[in-house]
Amino acid sequence: MDIYLPIANLSVNALVIILLGGAVGMLSGMFGVGGGFLTTPLLIFYGIPPTVAAASASTQVTGASVSGVFAHMKRGGVDFQMGAVLVVGGMFGTAAGAAIFEILEALGQIDTVINILYVVMLGSIGGLMAKESLGSVLAVRAGKPRPAAKRRHHPLVASLPMRWRFYRSGLYISPLAPLILGFVTGIMTMLLGVGGGFIMVPAMLYLLGMGAQVVVGTSLFQILFVTMASTMMHSLTTKAVDIVLAVFLLIGSVTGAQIGARLAQRMRPDYLRLLLAAIVLLVALRMALGLGWRPDEIYTVQAL
Repeated sequence: MDIYLPIANLSVNALVIILLGGAVGMLSGMFGVGGGFLTTPLLIFYGIPPTVAAASASTQVTGASVSGVFAHMKRGGVDFQMGAVLVVGGMFGTAAGAAIFEILEALGQIDTVINILYVVMLGSIGGLMAKESLGSVLAVRAGKPRPAAKRRHHPLVASLPMRWRFYRSGLYISPLAPLILGFVTGIMTMLLGVGGGFIMVPAMLYLLGMGAQVVVGTSLFQILFVTMASTMMHSLTTKAVDIVLAVFLLIGSVTGAQIGARLAQRMRPDYLRLLLAAIVLLVALRMALGLGWRPDEIYTVQAL
């Protein structure tokens, strides 16, 4: 069944879009990430213009984050004070990202920049994840479990002035640290259509020193509001949000997340992280090859 995407200005198979959303949702349920960092590249591979893919993916991430936030709220897994600071930073980052997006679009370089950023970002994160998870797997197989890392914020964070107490997270740090983190995530959300959870969660753990019990819920709380702001900003400025595409992606992701959550209960965490690292590296490799391959048609003409 083919459907017409009015903003992308092309026809696609609805079942393929639903299956793509289901695959990303399954990964979200298995690994605890929003999945936006894979949605945009997969849409680009399918032929969706990068600008539309990035703008529409943020809409899907918004919908997928709602249920996660409520689930963590019920068990007290959200630090609302920390989340509010992250959201404020994310709002400013979204505005900055919108300005950068418009400048790159005016220069005709937005598609190339999106692809390059994904290659660098996914390649570096995938490499770090692979190194850590592979080390854990080898240590367990050798009968020498790796000791748990001590929770402590980064020295740079400790040096920042004007400290606040974040009681739920058990921290006494400057609000400037989460404010800057939220700002960077807001820019990424606007440019790449990602929620930023796959960077936000490690940063909150290893840079801010937050407790693991509140990291995921607080990250989803920030992602929910920032992706909402990003979607509205895209709708008002770039006008690249394709709601038809977002709806079909969301249908698939909701179902896939339930399946992924069940599969995750049957697999060991170390192997789950290693599998996610492999998937991220494969996507980065495919995007890198796409930047170097000569396309079948060098020039394309699209009516706006």
